[in-house]
Amino acid sequence: MPQTPLLTGMLVSRGYNNKNLYQSPNQTKEEGYGNAGLCYRDNALVSGSLEALIHHLVPSMDYYPDIRIRKLAPRILQLLQEWTETFPYDYRDERMMRSLKELTQRMASGDELYRKVVHQMIQVLIRKLTTLSQYEEALVKVNATATDRLTVLKAKPQAIQRDMLSVCNDPFTVAQQLTHIELERLSYIGPEEFIQAFEKKDPLDNDKSCFSDHKKTSNLEAYVEWFNRLSFMVATEICMPVKKKKQRARVMEFFIDVARECFNIGNFNSLMAIISGMNMSPVSRLKKTWSKVKTDKFDILELQMDPSGNFYNYRTAFRGATQRSRTANSTREKIVIPFFSLLIKDIYFLNEGCSNRMQNGHVNFEKFWEMAKQVSEFMVWKKVECPFEKDRKILQYLLTAPVFSEDSMYTPQKTSPP
Repeated sequence: MPQTPLLTGMLVSRGYNNKNLYQSPNQTKEEGYGNAGLCYRDNALVSGSLEALIHHLVPSMDYYPDIRIRKLAPRILQLLQEWTETFPYDYRDERMMRSLKELTQRMASGDELYRKVVHQMIQVLIRKLTTLSQYEEALVKVNATATDRLTVLKAKPQAIQRDMLSVCNDPFTVAQQLTHIELERLSYIGPEEFIQAFEKKDPLDNDKSCFSDHKKTSNLEAYVEWFNRLSFMVATEICMPVKKKKQRARVMEFFIDVARECFNIGNFNSLMAIISGMNMSPVSRLKKTWSKVKTDKFDILELQMDPSGNFYNYRTAFRGATQRSRTANSTREKIVIPFFSLLIKDIYFLNEGCSNRMQNGHVNFEKFWEMAKQVSEFMVWKKVECPFEKDRKILQYLLTAPVFSEDSMYTPQKTSPP
């Protein structure tokens, strides 16, 4: 059920006037449908029952919306275009795709213009779903390669000699490649995945539709896994058994510089992942190594990502980045990559703090509009094209380099004391 109100909220957040969508010109407060109508405040839809929404759009013996086909069909097509564009993953469900095709075929019959629009809409949808499938297959291959490399390393610790600095010792270039990975993985996250990630059954929701809201993608989880991988990779690079204290100190300073460049780019997710990796216990315990590191820059970055005050410093810096993005003249300045775990936490508490339905059974549209506002901002950020040139050698290393578990990072220190 949540995706229908969320879609409504996202339409409104894009500038559609909800009064025009749901309210007749002579309506000001409530349109009755039994005991549950549509309630407005200042021409904004506040709440309403799904039955009332359906009643408003469907003709009956005593109620006729504008059903002249040439006026109704464009509106239905607009809704379907918004739906397939905003929630394309819904149509991974074969029943949904079949229903879409049946409905559009009826609309397009006998009208060449509608037929072309429908054909184009479905072709765009199919391309999106095909691209998603290809992306998922690529992730499986990348993860398999990373697992294989770790297996080889465990069997023969000296079999893999490369480290990050041997692949690239330029912090700015590495920060750019991290931004490539971040933006690619962000681009595949559907807005509905935020809701599905922590959705629970509303006791007032008695919808028994066969079109259930089961998850059909795992892009959000894959993105969280990437954050964890980057954190552990940073710690692994520092704790590799072949490194001496001086080498480890150099690696630490290198990743501090990478983190600073990520901050300058607006890539807050990689920034936090790097800081998290350097604060892991196997790394933080290397007191003698840390004594050889110039930590001034790291201290500044840690302050920016300080969790106190509900991440006040980060939120201040992030607002500055989003403002820069809105007024940007170049793609480079449009980049805004949020600290993703905190974004999910914010949406989670917004979802938990308000129920989907009000006590009278109405859908709580105010909640969904607020959620739609946050998700719509994310949709803008994820559409930014990465302006940096790809370096496939660096990307391959970042995605497949062996990563130790936290316990395994302690083991090498037995033969190479901190």
